[in-house]
Amino acid sequence: MAGRPDGELMARAARGLAAVVASRVEERDGMRVVGLVGAGNNGGDTLYALAHLAQQGFSAAAVHEPEAHRGGLEAAQEAGVALVPGDGQGWRPVVAEADVVVDGVLGIGGRPGLSGDAAGWVEDIPQDAWVVAVDLPSGADPAGEVPLGEAVFADETVTFGVAKPVHLLPATEPAVGRLTVVDIGLDLGSPVRPVVERLTFDDVGRLWPVPGPSSDKYSRGVVGIVAGTPTYPGAAVLSVLGALGAGPGMVRYLGPPEVQALVHAAAPEAVTAEGRVQAWVCGSGFDPSSRAKGVAEQKHHVEEALASDLPVVVDAGALELVDRREAPTLLTPHAGELARLLTRLRGKDVAREEVTAAPLAHARDAAERTGCTVLLKGSHTLVVSPHPNRPVRSQADAPAWLATAGAGDVLGGLLGTLLAAGLDPLDAGALGALVHGVAADRANPGGPVRIADVARCIPEAVAALMRYA
Repeated sequence: MAGRPDGELMARAARGLAAVVASRVEERDGMRVVGLVGAGNNGGDTLYALAHLAQQGFSAAAVHEPEAHRGGLEAAQEAGVALVPGDGQGWRPVVAEADVVVDGVLGIGGRPGLSGDAAGWVEDIPQDAWVVAVDLPSGADPAGEVPLGEAVFADETVTFGVAKPVHLLPATEPAVGRLTVVDIGLDLGSPVRPVVERLTFDDVGRLWPVPGPSSDKYSRGVVGIVAGTPTYPGAAVLSVLGALGAGPGMVRYLGPPEVQALVHAAAPEAVTAEGRVQAWVCGSGFDPSSRAKGVAEQKHHVEEALASDLPVVVDAGALELVDRREAPTLLTPHAGELARLLTRLRGKDVAREEVTAAPLAHARDAAERTGCTVLLKGSHTLVVSPHPNRPVRSQADAPAWLATAGAGDVLGGLLGTLLAAGLDPLDAGALGALVHGVAADRANPGGPVRIADVARCIPEAVAALMRYA
């Protein structure tokens, strides 16, 4: 800002915002735009955008706080925008007539929640109006960590320069709607150090391990899987299918003979003898405290894997055997499993509800205590490195239909293949979550999915994503 004429960045933001809003009004065959204007710079962006819209012939009004941006108010008034004080009752019929509402109440410096007159404005937004939030939905935590309370739930959020944590993290993304990023010419410096990232489809070709003419099964990676027991044999089958779908050099399964037979029936290419392994997947369908047949041997294999210097994916029952590990490790708990892990590590009870209320904070705590990368499964998959200078990865690629038994088994196998191929746990976790979600969509777009079908769709999902770039 210091290197630009005064107000230039706000002018760029306002022009970009006005262009988006004009498109949305026209898409809805509407005419009436109403801005909800707070006292900060987001309110200024909104007022200048409304001025542009009025000059283009749209019917524009601003419901504003008394301390709204002076220059923006003057520009809006000069352009013919109807200015309506927001501290009386005159704003109600104005808001009721809106085809598109522009939320410029709070900005990136605001605190979570809404209060005062603004809370009433938001409550009266018509159900059929398209809501465009400026920079972030007012009332949402800019850091993306405080759960949503009283806030704007936007159909679309227009932000400037780059996405912010509020747009990508699970506590607040449900209020964001469609995310549109307007380039206003920001120079972020080099190197850029984001705090949150999300892999998109065009990242897959850059990261996915692709064999070359000289590749063999060992250079591609051998995945060792310790999963499933006679009580839960399907976990072994699904883990193996998930690993095979991602394209390893070999999958080596270690387990009881009756489970080996099921694995061979589903995947004859799987090897069921001990030997060379380049990454392990441990824990699905395994309870280390059980006295059932085969569990003691499984536990021995898990302990050997954790004691090695090889990369390990640690899921389900194997999480009970992890304390701290220096070799590359990817823990893959759901919220309940993370609560149990933290209860053991902290020495005091942690409830599942605490994890779901603050998933990022709890995943960070587990990563710090164990030295492992934590992949917290859920509608958003968070991948958190134990190294504080690395960004959190937040993926939201899977349909809600994927919330079913066995999904984590397939994901674990897929992640094991990526670790065996040499990816670091942060990249492997985010990339695996993305592909897992896309495979679920391809298994049955828009409807229920069977997890075995998701595993079988991984190869075509990877192929499609490799072509995407």
